Amino acid sequence: MTAPHIELEDLRVTLGKREILRGLNLQLRGLTVGLLGPNGAGKSTLISTLLGFWTPSAGTARVMGLDVRTQAREIRALIGYMPENDCFIANMSAISFVRLGAELSGLPPDQALERAHEALFYVGLGEARYRKLGAFSLGMKQMAKLATAIVHGPKVLILDEPTNGLDPQARTRMIKLIQEMRALGTMHIVICSHLLRDIEETCEEAVILKAGQIVHYSNLEEERASNRRFVEMETEGDDGTFADAIGKLGCVCSVTAGKIRTVLPEGIEIRDIYRLAADRDIQLRRLNYKRDSLEDIFLKAMDAKEVPVGRL
Repeated sequence: MTAPHIELEDLRVTLGKREILRGLNLQLRGLTVGLLGPNGAGKSTLISTLLGFWTPSAGTARVMGLDVRTQAREIRALIGYMPENDCFIANMSAISFVRLGAELSGLPPDQALERAHEALFYVGLGEARYRKLGAFSLGMKQMAKLATAIVHGPKVLILDEPTNGLDPQARTRMIKLIQEMRALGTMHIVICSHLLRDIEETCEEAVILKAGQIVHYSNLEEERASNRRFVEMETEGDDGTFADAIGKLGCVCSVTAGKIRTVLPEGIEIRDIYRLAADRDIQLRRLNYKRDSLEDIFLKAMDAKEVPVGRL
């Protein structure tokens, strides 16, 4: 088993008199992890703590084995961070700004400049790299932030609302870049987003926070595979035995108001229902199919209690 890139042990963070993070226990090993939760759940506080901006009031957190309490400087050299809000110097050119970010991350000037060119070309800003950041569109600014986050080759990349405000074309480009970086396998990516679709399209795992506690953690692929698939259908030409025939496939069926509702078990697909209907000369007039989505998982988690220690 691979070593976790982020470890939380009874992590507690208090700001003023309010405890924001309340005893988080977690080990993250996946290449791409989505961090979800409603406003005020503690997502931004957790990110700030991992970056060393907030000191835990109890417990600790480690990034790539380094303790946030005592090794914050070393951690920052290993992390790439794309913040939600703009953090540009408007009169600087993109190449100068990204180069500055590379130097602040520890690269020597010549190497920082070379990597800045590479990063800007990678995100699609090669032709605009000498333009001032203040003249960039919103989509270009998001890409410039991404270039600054990856220019030094981080081990852990934290993306805070990476598609925020993007038009559909720019969002598609951002998602594709994240998927490409995941496929390379050279860094761990943590994505904080309120857009569930972004997490579904890019992440292998998801962590859901609520009121400073972890209420759900899952491997998304395993979660999707284990979720039940519901089918509701209306038929014509059924002599009343179609539901029984579906049941013999191993499906759990119920008939209400002329509608057949069933849950498809593992190994049974929609095509099996169509084949059975064709064999019996039954017409399927309407069929609705639904598999639990991340939205369903999220809404269930909002009603759940904290995940017990040791579950993760």
